[in-house]
Amino acid sequence: MSARAGSALVAQLADRLRTLGWRLACAESCTGGLIAAACTDLAGSSDWFERGVVSYSNRAKVALLGVSERLIEAHGAVSEPVARAMVEGIVRSSDADIAVAVTGVAGPTGGTPAKPVGTVWFGFAVRHRDGTLEVGTEQRRFDGDRAEVRAASVDHALQGLLQRAQSAP
Repeated sequence: MSARAGSALVAQLADRLRTLGWRLACAESCTGGLIAAACTDLAGSSDWFERGVVSYSNRAKVALLGVSERLIEAHGAVSEPVARAMVEGIVRSSDADIAVAVTGVAGPTGGTPAKPVGTVWFGFAVRHRDGTLEVGTEQRRFDGDRAEVRAASVDHALQGLLQRAQSAP
């Protein structure tokens, strides 16, 4: 994703969130705050950006987001259950109406045959007016070096947020 494309995507997301009166939160691991940075690069983002948490270590996922240690031990930090728990945790600890969580293997090390470099799990959540939480997860495999995997992860997260915001009534 180019900086210009990322800025345009964030601007679209910002416009939609302002229209809805929604606030965004993100819980990031492998992206290390890049999603929050992309959002807050836009002037006026305090109108719609609630918070971002960088929970890079497993300990941080537990302490900051309430992810169960047993869940991480059973499935690994880069997994569907952990992405789901991360996004649920960031929504629970904020006033966000929409949220994203990202956990993955950006490389160049850390990959395994089951979870090669470029494997990234995303959790998306939308809090409905009745208080219910709609949560979905997605796995992607991105090619490239560390910077490319992280940039592709940011792009996918922003696109997923925009898609969900555009689907809201």
